[in-house]
Amino acid sequence: MALNMHSSDDARRLAQRRLPWMVFDYIDGSAGREVGAARNRDAFDALTLRSRILRDVSKRNLSSQVFGQMTKAPFGISPMGMCNLSGPSADMMLARLAARENVPLGVSTVASTAMEPLIEAAEGHAWFQLYFSGDGVGTFKLVERAKAAGYKTIVLTVDVAEVGRRPRELRHGFTMPFRIGPKQFVDFALHPRWSITSLLAGKPDMANFQMPGYTFDRTESRAAANWDTLAKLRDMWPGNLVVKGVLDTDDAVMLRDAGVDAIQVSSHGARQLDSAPAPILALKEIRAAVGPDMPLFFDTGLRSGEDVVKAYSQGANFAFLGRILQFAIAAGGEEGLAQLWEILRDETSITLAQIGATDMPMDG
Repeated sequence: MALNMHSSDDARRLAQRRLPWMVFDYIDGSAGREVGAARNRDAFDALTLRSRILRDVSKRNLSSQVFGQMTKAPFGISPMGMCNLSGPSADMMLARLAARENVPLGVSTVASTAMEPLIEAAEGHAWFQLYFSGDGVGTFKLVERAKAAGYKTIVLTVDVAEVGRRPRELRHGFTMPFRIGPKQFVDFALHPRWSITSLLAGKPDMANFQMPGYTFDRTESRAAANWDTLAKLRDMWPGNLVVKGVLDTDDAVMLRDAGVDAIQVSSHGARQLDSAPAPILALKEIRAAVGPDMPLFFDTGLRSGEDVVKAYSQGANFAFLGRILQFAIAAGGEEGLAQLWEILRDETSITLAQIGATDMPMDG
């Protein structure tokens, strides 16, 4: 039975009602006073799209192409840590969606499900997102493991030199690995529907580190990564290399010249630096700086199909959705996820019709 969900805002509202406070605030929260998140939304809202009339837009195409792979939708799935907090087997729901839609599934370093079963469930449509941490020994072991698992694309996330302070999750005592103390116990007791289904399925954890020889400390500094780190990764990785978390034009040009295959413009969902510029505005500047041929991906703040079209109009070649997909899972499981995905597709298609376009715009 379809949920009373007609937008990503509805999914968020339903998720807030059903999730424990700690889990909702972990997914929804941003850095600092969350001014950055508001700035992102304001920037999207200030952008307009030009309405055009009397054009035959009866046949509209939502497909795109990423690294030679045709997708059925113009957006994919951002890497998100600990997704199974939003619902049991959330990672696998996202993987199955990626397989159906031929879109990339971002598999987080700190995913709730190990990288091997996720790429299998996604039928190869999976990219491994990589954090550099500590001295990098464990990081490069994960690269080799991703290669052995059949991944063709690595997404190096570079905007987490130190983990941002997110007061909402700190107030709840949120940690990874996931720990349950008195405060969390009360929270879960007041949300029995989530607790019964989620905790009985097993405590969510960082599955990529359950194998011998792999460790990860979320609080460990990632500040030692530099351009030599990127060069080493480029030398050892034969597949596509995406660098995610870019907001500066000079950095973007240097990345292009360093031989990366794509740049992902992102502020990590405003979860790192409260004072960061709105990525949707940085996107247009970066496109102008790197030229028309450099693949640019975009995430952060996408809440609707209109937002997706705006991202393409500012120079993106592809877009990635994040926390709103977790909200949909929290609202209604796999059915809720499928329902929101279709809403987003429908919003995108209708937006194209209104602006007189039959394909996704570029640099409009």
